[in-house]
This record gives sequence, C-alpha cells and structure tokens, in this order.
Amino acid sequence: MRAVSQPSVLWSLILGTDVLILDRLHKYIQIDVFGWTGGEVVPITSFFDYILVWNTGISYGLLGGLTPEMLLIVMGVAVVALAFWWAKDDGLLTRVGIALAIGGALSNAIDRIVYGAVADFFHFHVGNFSWYVFNIADVAITFGVVLLVADVLWPRRKVEADS
Repeated sequence: MRAVSQPSVLWSLILGTDVLILDRLHKYIQIDVFGWTGGEVVPITSFFDYILVWNTGISYGLLGGLTPEMLLIVMGVAVVALAFWWAKDDGLLTRVGIALAIGGALSNAIDRIVYGAVADFFHFHVGNFSWYVFNIADVAITFGVVLLVADVLWPRRKVEADS
C-alpha cells in the first residue's frame, strides 16, 4: 500500500485516467450525442477548424495498411511494454509521461473497437500547409513522450545510500 501512496504513482494514475475519461467523453458527445459521422467542419479561426476525420492508421495515419486486428495487437504490445516500464521506474516524469501515453493509447484503441477507426477533431492549417488532424488522446501521448524525453535529458539527483 505504501507504493500506491508515492506521488509518482498517484499523479500518474490520476492523469492517465483523466486523459482516458476526457477523450472518451469528448468523442461520445460529438459522435454519439451530436451524431457526427465524419467530414463535418466548423471553422473556428483562419488557422483552426474543428472537424471529424476518421484515422485508420496509428499516429498521424502511420500503418494505415494494417488490418484493425493487427493495429490492436501493435497497440497492445506497446501498452504492455509501457506498463512494465511504468512499474519498474519510480521517477515522477517517467511515470506521468508513460501514464499519459497509455491513457491516450487506450482511448484510441477503444475507438478502433467501437468505431473501427480513431476519431480526430482538431485541425491547424496556415495557407497551403495543413497540420495533422488530432484528438485529446494524441495530445496526451505527445505530451507524455515530451516528458519522457525531458526525463532522459534532465538527469535525476543521485540519492546516496546511508552508511
């Protein structure tokens, strides 16, 4: 029980769960309540649209040629590997980064099971340049990876053993 009370465990579990819930709620409201089916566009600014696009690949449409079952297997292996890393490492940045990535990946995996593809909504563009369409889960995964890179680049203080 003592391990569960560690800040790295508590914060990572809370944030990872929050990402999963927030992304699921957002998609439920847009798709199941408002009935969006794909292709709807709501221009917000000259550089940002709120739109529903179905992503059949993994991140940014990668591996779009794989079957849905194979994509779920790839995602499942990644989540299991991240979960082992989360359990082994006790650093706050590492655990929060991994939890954000797992929360986002699980939500996108649920999309594949429920809808057959991942629902993406946020689209930035400038002139002829169009950024990828993404969702809350993708933001969490990206932020999680940024935290993991920061953890690698920002060395931890060494705690010397008491003699």
